[in-house]
Amino acid sequence: MEQPIILIAEDEPIVGLDLCDTMREAGYLIEGPHGDLNSAMLAFQKRKPDLAILDIRLHDTVVYPFAEKLIAEDVPVIFHSGHLPLDEVSDRFPNTLALSKPCPPGDIITQVHLTLHPEDAEILAQAPAERDIEPA
Repeated sequence: MEQPIILIAEDEPIVGLDLCDTMREAGYLIEGPHGDLNSAMLAFQKRKPDLAILDIRLHDTVVYPFAEKLIAEDVPVIFHSGHLPLDEVSDRFPNTLALSKPCPPGDIITQVHLTLHPEDAEILAQAPAERDIEPA
């Protein structure tokens, strides 16, 4: 089975590199981090990712048109932003996930996994309940 490719668009260098390292350590192939919209779009044209993690603003550019293009090409998008306009994102992209910065690495990894493998959501939802059961 091939490793999924995650495209990361983030204009804060430290955050972008950290996010790339987190995803790489979780076993994903990484495309990025891309600090501007043009770079991210060129990467998408060269190789279609399995999922994209996008900061809503890359410098002064909003990534919504790029997100719409990705979604139209069946690439799931996770927004990752420090200034998250939740109402705007949920109205415009009702089927996407939005994570606020800072987001713990484990949460990002879990959300990426669940986005790529929605069938695992039920298994993960049952796991905490099973841990609460004490042996007789």
